[in-house]
Amino acid sequence: MKNFSKIVWGLALIVLIVLISMIGYGYYKNATMEVKRPIATMEVEGFGTVKMELYPEYAKETVANFVTLSNRGFYDGKTFHRIVKDFMIQGGDKKGDGTGSASISDLRDLKEGETDRDYTIKGEFKANKVENKLKFEEGILAMARSDYSQYAPSLKEESYNSGSSQFFIMTKENSSLNGNYTAFGKVIEGLDVVHKIEEVEVKSKTDENGENKSSASEVSTPVNPPVIKSIRVETEGIDYGLPKTLEPFDYNSWMNKQYGIGS
Repeated sequence: MKNFSKIVWGLALIVLIVLISMIGYGYYKNATMEVKRPIATMEVEGFGTVKMELYPEYAKETVANFVTLSNRGFYDGKTFHRIVKDFMIQGGDKKGDGTGSASISDLRDLKEGETDRDYTIKGEFKANKVENKLKFEEGILAMARSDYSQYAPSLKEESYNSGSSQFFIMTKENSSLNGNYTAFGKVIEGLDVVHKIEEVEVKSKTDENGENKSSASEVSTPVNPPVIKSIRVETEGIDYGLPKTLEPFDYNSWMNKQYGIGS
């Protein structure tokens, strides 16, 4: 009987050791497992290749939007239309002048009878009640948006949720953007290419007649806008889905309603 008890206790001890080993291995595997984030590869004509790591854990909707647009070829042939030295380079505008955005048909095939329309997505940053730990340092990839609050303080929500397809890459740290814009990636290769783009010639502050423009106007329009040949994202087989789309704010209708002006 005593021998039987010893056998039972021995088996129980072996089972306990095996369980502890399995749990320990599980913790070790989770701690050492490499997190494979999506990697975006951007080819810029005449400049080179830029690779960017994306962070869905901080900006889920923005990453889903960028991945979908990129892999459907939306950015192919678009330009960097705004370049500010020691600040950032901005591109991804369908119109090429800073006023364009993406449409539903750029995200997915339209359903039968469905009318195409522009869209925006939710801004994923602290001011818009979304936790995002990324800081605006050199090489950060972020979503551009409008600032309607300059016309009326009440338009903060419309401003925060106005991003669509335009993005920018920081060429220098700027902490004033922290918590106010959606950072969703970072350059991991080709930062030298980003800085070469930053150095392109921009149009002067004089107009076509040689007269000075407003001193407050930004000198940021390239003489020869750099062309994005392509952007493709490797997702390692992970499906990030489609972003939740929002109706764009109709600024012209708002201005007409408030002040009787607008197109």
